[in-house]
Amino acid sequence: MASINRVVLVGNLTRDPELRTTPNGKSVCTLGLAVNEKYKNDAGEWIEKPNYFDIVVWGAQGESCGQYLSKGRQIAVDGRLSFRSWEAQDGSKRSKVEVIANTVQFLGSRQDAGASGGAAANAPVAAGASSGLSPDTSDFDAPSGSSSDDDIPF
Repeated sequence: MASINRVVLVGNLTRDPELRTTPNGKSVCTLGLAVNEKYKNDAGEWIEKPNYFDIVVWGAQGESCGQYLSKGRQIAVDGRLSFRSWEAQDGSKRSKVEVIANTVQFLGSRQDAGASGGAAANAPVAAGASSGLSPDTSDFDAPSGSSSDDDIPF
């Protein structure tokens, strides 16, 4: 029987990204993500419940996240779940499930996250397809005129 381990999340960052480098020289960025769940309770009232996730982004994509993202920014993450456990300094056993990101897309604008000038506010929204991030396409114009199925070249 086949196994599938895939998660897709869209939410807002709960804190500024933390970019580190491992002793081997690999970049790793950790993010906190809040994803709201909206449902009706028994009384018919809408309830909004946040769910919190720890996201880990490796390599050049992690460097881009560390450089351009900030608390409050909306992102989309496609990745997999990973369980890890360790022994704390007090001797107790700890464990957690994290999302290891395959791709991270920057959504919304830097102003939506409350960027206050500085280098991050002047940086491009995404580094491009080679880093796994999607470029900002808000400056592209849609073709003018109406299109029909006859206009499609295949």
